[in-house]
Amino acid sequence: MNTQTSSTPAARMGGHILVDQLVAHGVKHVFCVPGESYLAVLDGLHDANIDVTVCRQEGGAAMMADAHGKLTGEPGICMVTRGPGASNALAGVHIAKQDSTPLILFVGQIERGMREREAFQEMDYRAVFGTQAKWVTEIDQVERIPELLSRAFHIATSGRPGPVVIALPEDMLVEFASVPDAPHYEVIDAAPAAGQIDELASLLAGARNPVAILGGTRWDARAVQQFADFARAHALPTAVSFRRQMLFPADHPCYIGDVGLGINPALLQRLNDADLILLVGGRMSENPSQAYTLLDIPVPRQKLVHVHPDSAELARVYRPHLAVNVSPSAFCAALAAVPAPAATPAWAEGTKTMRESYLKWSDPTTVKTPGRLQLGEVMAYLEDKLPADAIMTNGAGNYATWLHRFHRFTRFGTQLAPTSGSMGYGLPAAVGAKRVWPDKTVICFAGDGCFLMHGQEFATAVQYDLPIIVVLVDNGMYGTIRMHQEKHYPGRVSATELKNPDFADYARAFGGHGERVETAEEFGPAYERALASGKPAILHCMIDPQTITPSTTLDKIRAAAQQAGK
Repeated sequence: MNTQTSSTPAARMGGHILVDQLVAHGVKHVFCVPGESYLAVLDGLHDANIDVTVCRQEGGAAMMADAHGKLTGEPGICMVTRGPGASNALAGVHIAKQDSTPLILFVGQIERGMREREAFQEMDYRAVFGTQAKWVTEIDQVERIPELLSRAFHIATSGRPGPVVIALPEDMLVEFASVPDAPHYEVIDAAPAAGQIDELASLLAGARNPVAILGGTRWDARAVQQFADFARAHALPTAVSFRRQMLFPADHPCYIGDVGLGINPALLQRLNDADLILLVGGRMSENPSQAYTLLDIPVPRQKLVHVHPDSAELARVYRPHLAVNVSPSAFCAALAAVPAPAATPAWAEGTKTMRESYLKWSDPTTVKTPGRLQLGEVMAYLEDKLPADAIMTNGAGNYATWLHRFHRFTRFGTQLAPTSGSMGYGLPAAVGAKRVWPDKTVICFAGDGCFLMHGQEFATAVQYDLPIIVVLVDNGMYGTIRMHQEKHYPGRVSATELKNPDFADYARAFGGHGERVETAEEFGPAYERALASGKPAILHCMIDPQTITPSTTLDKIRAAAQQAGK
């Protein structure tokens, strides 16, 4: 006898229930490397209205999902198989953790009856990912899939966003259950507590040298505009944290630069002279804090107003004068209640001075380096040609200094760069970005060492006809490590030299467009041909190994170290 009623869902296989939950929560993209451990999920994806990007390595897939999370504020979804696949994906999970990116990683798992026998590719995922994810779980009962996925979406997006890891036993995925879908998740937020905006207004009115620093996640385009309006009304000098440059428009009269590696010395002095710091969204971790020297610990010498969506981050390192436990978007919406000053603030002239300093510091035409290819001229060309909404991606390495210092980000959603300093991120991030926003120009900056960490994902770009452009800066070494090597062990080169392929041939071998660039004059025409090709492209830019940063050379670093007696 059929006892099913209209309120009782039909029985579904676990893998299909899981995919139906993704649809219910609004997922449009999945990045994966397939595996036999989650075939039932792949079968569910066959008929789902979800775009699936098949990647070439699990780390690349996780980084693409991270890029999706950064651009949309919604959890990036990654699926990998057990054991080695999960191990490869850990790099992307670490990025999402340190960068506060919402991400959900699904990992195939052995059958439940085989546990603790060291079965084929068996891993304890709670132990492996426990320190790098906000939550790690394993779904033992097929009936609980909707419940646990709903929880995963809430955890990944709430408070300080981050990664969630869900293990999927292979036998559980092929069991059937009659369960309803969970409703679409909602990101929980609040407004500043009563009196906090008034207290901020009072602190600002009594300050002599205030400065704002913007960072973290849970921003959107509206919040960026709201803070820009607030800064303009108060002539408030505003900086951004390390690799968070898309949070404040660089063409704004109050923008004074980024607080990170290779900081403008004038900006560093301005922060040291500040009597009030408004830190919105960021944590002031090692790189923006200049190795934890910018603010005293635990009580900063500057009055600190710290705005963060996660209460666990407030007073974790720095004891703030005023702690505001809300997201940047909620905080910026409340800033309209702060009255504009009746007279021009005393610090307004200082804001103009810092603005002028930033403009000089970020002018690529003022930089001259060794060699035929001048990266300053390359950056000047791109600044003239790129649309304002172009998405710029990079991984880690000294080459990224050119992008961070000389590209003036003016729009939200245009920067993908790991604050965790993970090499290899730029290429998969560019692929992920182009999948999310196919109509936007996407430029990946990569070093020769950085690119080959995930260079195989160029095949993914070709497979999906994603015309990204890779500006590949080749100096034949792990440049950042070589720089530190010359500082601390001058002249003793060890384990930092590289022998590279012809990356233009590499691009063509995959079916893309490739060109070798040896001078700045060659770059512009090569870029235009790459753009016109409609293919994924690599511009193999050969730079002099001495061009280690925009402001110094290897010889100068070595000489200084030798003079210091190292």
